[in-house]
Amino acid sequence: MVHGGCWTTSIADRSLMNWIADDLRNSGVAVWNIDYRGVDRAGGGYPGTFADTANAADQLAVNAKKFNLDTRNVVAIGHSAGGHLALWLASRPKLPATSPLRTANPLRIDHVISLGGLPDLEATAASPQNGCGVEVVGQLVGKPTPQHPDVYADTSVPRLLPLGMKQDLINGREDRIIPAAMATDYIARAKAAGDTATLHTIPATGHVELIAPETAAWAEAKRLILADLRKTQ
Repeated sequence: MVHGGCWTTSIADRSLMNWIADDLRNSGVAVWNIDYRGVDRAGGGYPGTFADTANAADQLAVNAKKFNLDTRNVVAIGHSAGGHLALWLASRPKLPATSPLRTANPLRIDHVISLGGLPDLEATAASPQNGCGVEVVGQLVGKPTPQHPDVYADTSVPRLLPLGMKQDLINGREDRIIPAAMATDYIARAKAAGDTATLHTIPATGHVELIAPETAAWAEAKRLILADLRKTQ
């Protein structure tokens, strides 16, 4: 589980996800709710924000025996900017060999659910109407260098398609923070690359409702999670 907040720690941390995390735990699902340095913290941005997210996810496998966790089927779920990071976690096996973010044995993810996410960083940077603005993307990916000339090559999910696993994007029809086009455009690219990607548009729903346990949006997300995890039981 990966929180959003425009990749900025002063906006949000993992406690934002506590309500839906508790709802899943009450249904018998183990939840690994992770955090990372935002772009406003020392070491955040590139590569720190991505490395933190990767390291935090990989600790699930490290601690599986300690906490008696079943990791045969891992679902990554992220909200807003966390939707991007959840999809990015699933893309890690596709990272270029030259990327400093590439590691030998990334956590295997079987299914990704993005809640009002921003999977395409290039599109986000070109869309002033998105609620995070465009400047934060530059803070996240950094400036081109001779060692890293293409800042989107290992950070923006469409560059790494196909991911090779099921992807569900859940968006509120009335979301004024993250435009629905962010999802529809990504879905089209994922399908064109051969991935199984589905858009779920929830009526009478904005952005915050996506992580509120009593909403139709969360009910749909929870349905997808439980249906997927029950396959291993």
